[in-house]
Amino acid sequence: MSDPSKAKSESEWRAILSPEQFRILREKGTERAGTGKYDKFNGEGVYTCAGCGTPLYKSTTKFNSGCGWPAFFDAIPGAVQRHEDRSFGMTRTEITCAACGGHLGHVFKGEGFPTPTDERHCVNSISLNFVDEKKD
Repeated sequence: MSDPSKAKSESEWRAILSPEQFRILREKGTERAGTGKYDKFNGEGVYTCAGCGTPLYKSTTKFNSGCGWPAFFDAIPGAVQRHEDRSFGMTRTEITCAACGGHLGHVFKGEGFPTPTDERHCVNSISLNFVDEKKD
């Protein structure tokens, strides 16, 4: 976590997050595939951390991977940190919000998607909020 102003105690996080948001963002849970509101959502704007509001992903980097979670091929520079995750008997790369440390999901490389990075940031919808860029 790189922004001390976004640090909170467990009780503070519990007070501002729903139980499901707390389970995923703070306890590294995963929502069921295909259940998140942003999986098939295609608005133009920015996806922010549901915990602290930090901008994480631009909608221009979102793509349909068919995995059941929102997929992005890149994050806003400096917004997401990567950590080795050895849970469930395998090695994966966990991604967290760089500002508050909230769990976002995992990143996978080399799957052959036609994206500029050949990466898939597989993100829990509940870890995100969306800010529409359209101005009326």
